[in-house]
Amino acid sequence: MVDPGYGGDAAASLAEMLDERQHLLEIALWIFGSAATADWIVQETYRRWYDLDDEQRVAIAVPRAWLTRVAGGISLELLAAAATVPATTAPLRVAVPGPPPSSPAPALQQRSGQWMLDLHMAVVRRFVAACRSGDAAALEAVLAADAVVVSDGGGKVRATIRPVHGARAVARFVAVLLGGLLGAELAVEPVNGSPGVVLRRAGQAVAVISLSVAGAEATGVWVVLNPDKLRTWHRRTAEGPELGE
Repeated sequence: MVDPGYGGDAAASLAEMLDERQHLLEIALWIFGSAATADWIVQETYRRWYDLDDEQRVAIAVPRAWLTRVAGGISLELLAAAATVPATTAPLRVAVPGPPPSSPAPALQQRSGQWMLDLHMAVVRRFVAACRSGDAAALEAVLAADAVVVSDGGGKVRATIRPVHGARAVARFVAVLLGGLLGAELAVEPVNGSPGVVLRRAGQAVAVISLSVAGAEATGVWVVLNPDKLRTWHRRTAEGPELGE
């Protein structure tokens, strides 16, 4: 496990980190208009954060500003790369000259975005199936070798940020989490614009899980347990059918 220090405050909240993730997702979505691309940008931003050593992280006075700057830099890198490849490789929402309406590029971009969404959904479904069956090996198989899990711990007090790294360790974390939420029902629903997982007991949300996906594997598992952050999920069952069910 890694303690990134989060700007030198050893008591920084995991919930705050998840809030920063939403902030970065909104920025990336505004630029690219693709949930899958935005999710990858945020995952890469946090990977670079964890690559810093403790001394470097402590020296960062405002982590939110650093994370935002890095996410912006990654976005610029993608934009520069997109300028040298066909427009069909990534759907971008940027102020650059685009193809005329008669061009097939927009349709191809839409299909590309749907393809990435389908891949994400497939990983989420495998993750949920493994969770429901309690098959530890199947759960570990869904995860990338260097997968990471971040959770707010469920408390309302400030807690040290300690993400867990590695497929086996992440699978064990999820198994322990599910063991503590016996009787909860798992549903596939939109979370931060992409398919995610909501766990409920008697209609009351007890956890929300968002997955970062690359290819056919989950590279990040983001868990919200804080009751204050789950209130808006309590009534989702009355709003319509669940994704992937």
